[in-house]
Amino acid sequence: MIIQTLLALAVTVAAAAADPAGEWARFRGPNGSGVAEVGALPGEFGPTRNLIWKADLPPGYSSPIIYGNRIFLTGVRNGRLISFAVDRLSGKVLWEREAPRSRQEKLDPRNHAASPSAATDGERVFFFFADYGLLAYDVNGKELWRRPLGPFNNIYGMGASPIVVDDVVVLTCDQSIGSFIAAFDKKTGRERWRTARIEARSGHSTPVVYTPAGGRPQIVVPGSFLLSAYDPRDGRRLWWVGGLSFELKSTPVIGGDTLYINGFGSPENQPGAMIAVTPTNEVFASRDADKDGKLTRDELPTSHARDSLPFFDLNGDKTIDRTEWDYYKAAMESENGMLAIKLGGSGDMTATAVRWRYQRGIPQLPSPLLYERALYMVNDAGGLVTVLNPQSGALIVQGRLKVPSDRYYASPVAGDGKIFIASESGKVVVLPPGGGLDALAINDLQDSIYATPALVDKRIYIRTVNSLYCFGLSP
Repeated sequence: MIIQTLLALAVTVAAAAADPAGEWARFRGPNGSGVAEVGALPGEFGPTRNLIWKADLPPGYSSPIIYGNRIFLTGVRNGRLISFAVDRLSGKVLWEREAPRSRQEKLDPRNHAASPSAATDGERVFFFFADYGLLAYDVNGKELWRRPLGPFNNIYGMGASPIVVDDVVVLTCDQSIGSFIAAFDKKTGRERWRTARIEARSGHSTPVVYTPAGGRPQIVVPGSFLLSAYDPRDGRRLWWVGGLSFELKSTPVIGGDTLYINGFGSPENQPGAMIAVTPTNEVFASRDADKDGKLTRDELPTSHARDSLPFFDLNGDKTIDRTEWDYYKAAMESENGMLAIKLGGSGDMTATAVRWRYQRGIPQLPSPLLYERALYMVNDAGGLVTVLNPQSGALIVQGRLKVPSDRYYASPVAGDGKIFIASESGKVVVLPPGGGLDALAINDLQDSIYATPALVDKRIYIRTVNSLYCFGLSP
């Protein structure tokens, strides 16, 4: 199963030099930032260049999670949900475990049953499969507990990853109906609390943690229309900020007391292209011919409303009721944008917390990257890169990567003065810091990439659909 390294000596040297405290313990590494303090990362790599090892694994989209000398991933083999651990030094699979699969939820073609990434506290590792729920193992593969969850009703399928905060595992489950955020005791799996997210209707965002000066950690997670902060002890919502898109899929990043989050709902949410939606009372008075409180597709007043029916039919009955029309109207009135939000406060902070907003070339899926005094966005379609001044929101530069006709689902990461941007077709573009868009290298792994790379010690770990690569400078 394991393809042996082309550089056997490199493995021996790596084993002697590995940092046992090296960690990338959740989706996008330290607090979801995508940034690691590492040195001597290769800029050029591929199947025959700076390869330490390559492991062939069950297909999946989850990103590598690393603590010490173990890498944790998920995949699907012959319809079976698999969690596994890989030795960071050799690429050898140390253990794998199968999760129950009591159902197969509907997925968008861009999603996968093994999409959410694991999270670990160094002693335990936590996996989430939307087709089952949460499972916990110790790092040697002994099952500690399992917690069935769902079924879920996200039109795209679930995508958010768990995180560990203090002594709980936190999971955000945004869906068409019944969205919630919940915390589970990391030792026993007992549900500590569950808080409804009434406004959230669609999204995949993984939370980050904000700790105010002299205060306790807060769980911060974006969702439809709102950014919200929760107390990890009891799930109480502490403060919130409006003005977000109706769909949030990216994970925010934090710099100082400011959070940066991008949201893209649809082309019609772009300023200048927005459409007017008739108020709910008016549309039902004029279009609900049989007065049953529901609009069939033929009763919907515009072609856009008819085409949008699958996205706003929250209960799946192929009609639109008043609540669903309210959501449709609010969604179409929300705007795409990157927002800089001042963290902290109490209650509704919308009026004072939004420091700036930028609204051109906003990605839907890739998360932003804050690195060396520049804020990066990579658009899903075509690789449009936007670099902003994080203090003011002023545009530094905007341009396309030199990878024609490609798409981007992985989020950018950075370390050692290099920015790594992976495309769907398997190209990994390496940019310099400071806003420059002239690539230092374009590396081709010749397999699709949906997972976000991980950076630990002097290595970059990249998961393609079928393999996991470890690259490092040859000794």
